[in-house]
Amino acid sequence: MSEARAEGPGGWIIDGRFGLDALRWRSAPVPAPGPGEVRLRLRAMSLNFRDLLMVTGRYNPRQPLPLVPGSDAVGVVEAVGEGVEGWSVGDRATPLFCSTWLAGPVPAEATAGTLGGPLPGVFQTHRCLPARALLRPPAHLSDAEAATLPCAGVTAWRALFTEGRLQPGQTLLTIGTGGVSLFAVQLGRLAGARVLLVTRSRHKAAAAEALGAEVIVDAGEAPGWAKAVRAATGGQGVDRVVELGGAGTLAQSIAATKAGGTIALIGVLDGVVTTLPLTSIFMRGLRLQGIMVGSGEDHAALHAALAAHPSLRPVIHARWPLSALPEALAALGEGQHLGKLVLEAPGAEGEPYINRSL
Repeated sequence: MSEARAEGPGGWIIDGRFGLDALRWRSAPVPAPGPGEVRLRLRAMSLNFRDLLMVTGRYNPRQPLPLVPGSDAVGVVEAVGEGVEGWSVGDRATPLFCSTWLAGPVPAEATAGTLGGPLPGVFQTHRCLPARALLRPPAHLSDAEAATLPCAGVTAWRALFTEGRLQPGQTLLTIGTGGVSLFAVQLGRLAGARVLLVTRSRHKAAAAEALGAEVIVDAGEAPGWAKAVRAATGGQGVDRVVELGGAGTLAQSIAATKAGGTIALIGVLDGVVTTLPLTSIFMRGLRLQGIMVGSGEDHAALHAALAAHPSLRPVIHARWPLSALPEALAALGEGQHLGKLVLEAPGAEGEPYINRSL
């Protein structure tokens, strides 16, 4: 791990080469916002598997370096640039993951406007961002909770509602107990769906049930878990799948889906290359929908839903100070967490740091 520690204004960078041990803290002056920009003092940042892949060079080996990683954050406005309206010093704000995707279908240039690669990310103390790419998070959420929304929360929202059009009474299957999966459980129950969850971890099953998962399928005991899913749905299969495993789980997700159902392709935790049973897809009219997080419109809709249902709160497994980014990313890679891992800079709102294992 890097021996550097976050002290004063600056941020974590990967420079010269990829790898957790290549992370270092770079001190930098506090930036001044340009026209149309707002400067945030970042207070909390959540980790995504994408961040680990980016830092280790597996996401985009051709990513130009140096790069400040990190995609999710919440902060407070410290300064506003010329021409900015609607934002004042002291306001709390959450950046959009993709500053160029405000509404509608994913644009061709979306990947060029994402934080944490190719654009500088949020694992730093200050960041200037376009005012149009900021939203006010729900007031009842802490900094740590609000920081989990831009990627994991918005991805689950788009998968279920914008693309999946989930309806009350339908069945929803999600895989694992990471941030996107647990958001899917909570939002699916909020929408009146019956939620099923696949996990290899028995000791995480109780937490998933408490959030609203009605059926837990143990993938460790039943590697061909699609049969158990179909049995739990009267042999029909599920209407919607939030597919987070990738190559290692997609065939089972296809087998577990009802004719005419939709599989939202999101994660690659178990690999990126697979052989698909194409007849199972077109003979049953399945829809495979890729999900690249979501638009500003999706993000705003998620905020509105959470504000209207304040009992629905993001699940946070552990929080570290910003100075502990290498250790936090290593923990993310171990995959033992339930929900989200969060970093906090000095001044974050919330309880003292927690760092627990299941």
